[in-house]
Amino acid sequence: MSDALINGLSGAGGGIIAQLITYPLQTVNTRQQTERDLKKVKRKLGTIEEMCQVVKHEGWGRLYGGLTPSLVGTAASQGVYYYFYQIFRNKAEAASLERMKKGVGDGSVGMLASLWVAALSGCVNVLLTNPIWVVVTRMQTHTKTSKKIQPDQSQMLSVDPNETILAASELPPYGTNHAIQEVFDEAGVWGFWKGVFPTLFMVSNPSIQFMLYETMLKKLKKRRALYRKGDNGVTAVEIFLLGALAKLGATIVTYPLLVVKSRLQVKQVSTGDKRHHYKGTLDAVLKMIRYEGFYGFYKGMSTKIVQSVLAAAVLFMVKEELVKGARFLLTKDASAVKSKPL
Repeated sequence: MSDALINGLSGAGGGIIAQLITYPLQTVNTRQQTERDLKKVKRKLGTIEEMCQVVKHEGWGRLYGGLTPSLVGTAASQGVYYYFYQIFRNKAEAASLERMKKGVGDGSVGMLASLWVAALSGCVNVLLTNPIWVVVTRMQTHTKTSKKIQPDQSQMLSVDPNETILAASELPPYGTNHAIQEVFDEAGVWGFWKGVFPTLFMVSNPSIQFMLYETMLKKLKKRRALYRKGDNGVTAVEIFLLGALAKLGATIVTYPLLVVKSRLQVKQVSTGDKRHHYKGTLDAVLKMIRYEGFYGFYKGMSTKIVQSVLAAAVLFMVKEELVKGARFLLTKDASAVKSKPL
């Protein structure tokens, strides 16, 4: 099994576990980012308070709405990203060693090269997995859409109005096949690559994240090798902390782009209120500045930081442990084959 495949499968496994743990935070954060009702914004519910409100009024299941397709998308994205990241990383390391032989550099991959490796991996990931996220977005948007029905007089006499409205909000089952068919009917095959250009800009987030992670890991190993006479091993807890710090830095830098992306992906309300309808990325940015100010670009940031840092830390820790386990098993099997008598 190749090193790239091991990293790809380990990344997918780590991504799934991180997604399961942090999904409720993702749900709340998406609602915070896409909230455009100024009356609700003024109340500024905290993350825990908003989660309690969702559970109280909509049930526990709503916190995990769209989880299944999201897990598929996460596994695919992480697998593709890590697979190509390892391939590009190997090429960058080989190029660095070639330069060292010519007397240029110390043979290690620099910060700029790490950034390019992460960016290229992110672009390939976006281009290959965008159709999955288009379907996921459709399903999440559909489940959150309220269907308002005016109750008749007899219903109002026998049923509490609040309960009537809640029942009217429930939509018929809407599965993956329905979403795929809907996208295809609207725009054909190219419909599955809607929003691919704004998403490509978000590549800067994992690029910054992995650049920071690789840089900090390299420095930690170098310092440890000096104090431990060649032993530069890193523990799972240290990987956890490095992953958290790297994601924190990347999230702070790119959060405004994430908010704009979320605004564009949710179902657009074609009403007379211009604030609730965005024609494109530039239109969204200009309307957010005009109607919400720069604060609008940082809505729900505290929730996102907690979710992103926790998810990234779990992802790195689980991924590294899975890689170690896979390499150990492969080495053990190889040794067993060699020692087996003919």
